[in-house]
Amino acid sequence: MSRSLRRGSIAAIAAIAIASLSSCAAGNTPDTLQVKPDNAAATLGTNLRLNNIVVVTGDESSGEHTGPANVTVNIANTGDTPAELQSITVGNGATAAFTDAAGAPLSTIVVPAGGAVAIGGNGNPSAKVASVGVQVGGFVPASFTFKDGQKVDAQAGVSPNKGLYQGFGPTATPAAVPTKGATPAATAPVTGSTTPAAPATTGAATPSGAATTPAGATASAGAH
Repeated sequence: MSRSLRRGSIAAIAAIAIASLSSCAAGNTPDTLQVKPDNAAATLGTNLRLNNIVVVTGDESSGEHTGPANVTVNIANTGDTPAELQSITVGNGATAAFTDAAGAPLSTIVVPAGGAVAIGGNGNPSAKVASVGVQVGGFVPASFTFKDGQKVDAQAGVSPNKGLYQGFGPTATPAAVPTKGATPAATAPVTGSTTPAAPATTGAATPSGAATTPAGATASAGAH
């Protein structure tokens, strides 16, 4: 085979290989394969970006979960005005309640201008859903509404309270602890009659209806 033919064959093989790799690369994107990305994200307008949207359940490793869950998300605001997250709904309309890092209720969560807010995890505000039905390891619809009326819908991943999301899941309400120092009321033992004896009275008791002698009167016995 001449050098020109060999060069032509090598070039053809290289072109086929490049075409194959290009088609594989194009066919492996989430859009092409119709699969959801590992880290769910969404954008709203030109300034807001919601990253790593996850609904964290209890400690289940897989299967159906119906009960409390927390929503974790990182919201970045590249605009020059603050954005206020007003509500988060998950699944079939389950609404999250907002609290600050200390557990106090919040009406909205403010994302500062040019900054970001992480929702969920220690030291951050929380979004807690009282009860929702989800598939652990799957995805669930989630909607984020802001105070200016803007709204974005996304597919949130569902993860158990393990691994990367250990500590992000719902926590049980602690049982009430008795106040230290409180002493229960003492109960006196029952020994016979519990009614105390009547106190003794000085002098003779006067019968009911008997006449009484006025003070200072002197009785004269047999005096005429």
